[in-house]
Amino acid sequence: MARILIPTFGSFGDVNPYIALGLELQRRRHTPVLAMPAIFREAVEATGLAFAPVRPDLNPDDTTFARRLLDPYRGTEVLFRELLMPALPAAFDDLWAVSADADLCVTHPAALAGPLVADARRVPWLSTVLAPISFFSPRDPMVPPQAPFLFPLLTRSPLASRVFYATASALTSWWSRPVRALRRAKGLPDRGNPVMQGQHSPWGVLAMFSAALAPPPEAWPAHTTVTGAARYNPPAAAGTDEALARFLREGEAPVVFTLGTAAVELPGDFHEVSAAAVERLGCRAVLMVGRHAHHRPAGVSARVLVVDSAPHAALFPQASAVVHQGGAGTLHQALAAGVPSLVVPHAHDQADNAARLQRLGVARVLTRRHYTVERVAETLHQMLHDTALRARATAMGARVASEDGAAAAADVIERVLRDQQR
Repeated sequence: MARILIPTFGSFGDVNPYIALGLELQRRRHTPVLAMPAIFREAVEATGLAFAPVRPDLNPDDTTFARRLLDPYRGTEVLFRELLMPALPAAFDDLWAVSADADLCVTHPAALAGPLVADARRVPWLSTVLAPISFFSPRDPMVPPQAPFLFPLLTRSPLASRVFYATASALTSWWSRPVRALRRAKGLPDRGNPVMQGQHSPWGVLAMFSAALAPPPEAWPAHTTVTGAARYNPPAAAGTDEALARFLREGEAPVVFTLGTAAVELPGDFHEVSAAAVERLGCRAVLMVGRHAHHRPAGVSARVLVVDSAPHAALFPQASAVVHQGGAGTLHQALAAGVPSLVVPHAHDQADNAARLQRLGVARVLTRRHYTVERVAETLHQMLHDTALRARATAMGARVASEDGAAAAADVIERVLRDQQR
């Protein structure tokens, strides 16, 4: 059986898929080691999986820096240039220390030291992506978080798409100079821009999202497997199950509001607007507001249940609609539940994810600027009375729920391991 190193980085949306994968690999008698910032140790070890801390560390209480990371204009640049690149030598050292007997490495796009350590150890590695935007292909134009208004032009004009792609490639190549410098210092081959095409492994790419979201095959790197999402549901907080079950029994299916695990730290007036829209509509709702008491809206009526969090897989199928930020983890849970989404993108891949759901006919989209009581109430009213929207969401739910991303990814991992033994 193999020891498999799995470095990742980000929020719980970037951790939970790899917990799901780790549990599947462990079930198959492998030894996965999840490597990531120390704040995730408790959550990982609670599942019985091995954990290794890897820098950079994250401070969930640093709201100033979190606000910059969630900025739709410069958030991705801040992530790479100010957080990941300065910590790259330390991340390499941390991974090197726990990789001596690794047989294979599976890397998240932001775990920049993973491919370097794998190459230095001379072990195969598989790259992963959690959303189609990570393919950065001019053949499958993205919705730029900085300028979503460019998307219609990119889809209509192949030339504009190629120019945009070339500009993004040049810019991110400048950001990623420390990765290529460290490769030279370690005597490792240059694999290209690690933010774009250079992130993908020659051994194989695991596209860990639903095939329903997939770009056209010609837009994929070679050796790509679309596995479907690897969904993991952490246990509910103490007392949440009882209160939630009672609320769900007492009336009609509620609208569920959630901002995932990153944007919920900086919700702005999202919860107040959501609660007010529910009151205007006269429907019931569950608001997941996160760990901070001051994020709880004041004066909500009995038609609104406010909780810190709740298991998405158990709650979403009992919802009439889900309002969320469009993160890959949340959107796949909503898709699998077979309910319509109202997506409010914040940053990074979320605008692109939202547009893909809208094109599938299972979601509506509101920008943060347009997330007002009047617009939310009007949009939800339309969604809740749109039988065609619900029918499409139900059909999509059956398709996505049948996908087992963790098992499909584990199949590829085992195939690569077998090939190495021949």
